[in-house]
Amino acid sequence: MAENSAKVENSAVLVTGASRGIGRATARAFAELGHRVAVHCSSRRDDAEETLSLLRGDGHAVLGGDLADPEAARTLVAEAVDRLGAVDVLVNNAAVAPTASNRHRVGEAEWDVWTGAWQQMFAVNLHGAVNVTWAVARHLVERGVPGAIVNVGSRGAFRGEADHPAYAASKAALHAFGQSAAITLAPHGISVTSVAPGFVATERQAAKLGGAEGDGVRGQSPFGRVGTPEEVAAAIVHLASPGAQWASGAVLDLNGASYLR
Repeated sequence: MAENSAKVENSAVLVTGASRGIGRATARAFAELGHRVAVHCSSRRDDAEETLSLLRGDGHAVLGGDLADPEAARTLVAEAVDRLGAVDVLVNNAAVAPTASNRHRVGEAEWDVWTGAWQQMFAVNLHGAVNVTWAVARHLVERGVPGAIVNVGSRGAFRGEADHPAYAASKAALHAFGQSAAITLAPHGISVTSVAPGFVATERQAAKLGGAEGDGVRGQSPFGRVGTPEEVAAAIVHLASPGAQWASGAVLDLNGASYLR
C-alpha cells in the first residue's frame, strides 16, 4: 500500500525474520510484485543477504536487530523508513520457533528451562511484534496514509503445543493483539490481519520431514502433505493488498484442513 490506496507497486514492505523460510518467501513474493522490501534478521546475516540477492528489482535492504530489545524494535522501523523512504506494509514474522533444544513440557521441564522458554518466546514472538507494530502504526498515522500489518501466528495457538506451550500461548496472544489493533487502526485506513499456518516445509523442518516422523506429519492433513512457504507468502501478500482491507481483524487458517475450528 502507499499514498494512493489503489496503488499495488513500489510500496515499502518490512518483513521481520526474513532470513529463511516463510519470511524469505514473503520477501520474494512482495518483490515480485514490484514492492521494495526491508529484510530483517536477528542473527543470520548471511542468510538475510542471500534473501536480498534473490529479490527482484531494486531498492531493497537488509536490516538487523534483536526484537527482544524494545529499543531495537523501534530502531528497526526507523532504519527501514530511512532505507526505503517509508514503510507501508509490516509483516510480523520473526519468532523463536519450537525446537528440541527449547522443549519445555509442563510437568517435565526443569525450572530454568521452563522460565527461560516463556521469557524468550514472549520477548520475541509477542513483545517484539507489538513493539514493531507500534512504531509502524505511528509512522503510518503521522503520514496520514493507509497501510497493512500482517501477523504470522500459528495453528498451535488453537490446538495447543504440548512440548512448547509458550510458543502456542505467544501466538495466541499475537492473534488477540492483532484483533485489538485492527479495531483501533481501522479509522486510519490501516488493516491488521493474522495468518495461522500449520506445519510448513521450511529449511528448519527438513530433517523431521525426511525422517521417521515425516509420514505422520504429512498425514495430519487430508491432502497428505505439508504446506510450503510460498503458499503462506501468497496469503500474506493478499491480506496486505488494498483489496483485502475488509478482512481486517481476521485470523486465516493455513493448515490444509489439518485442524478445523
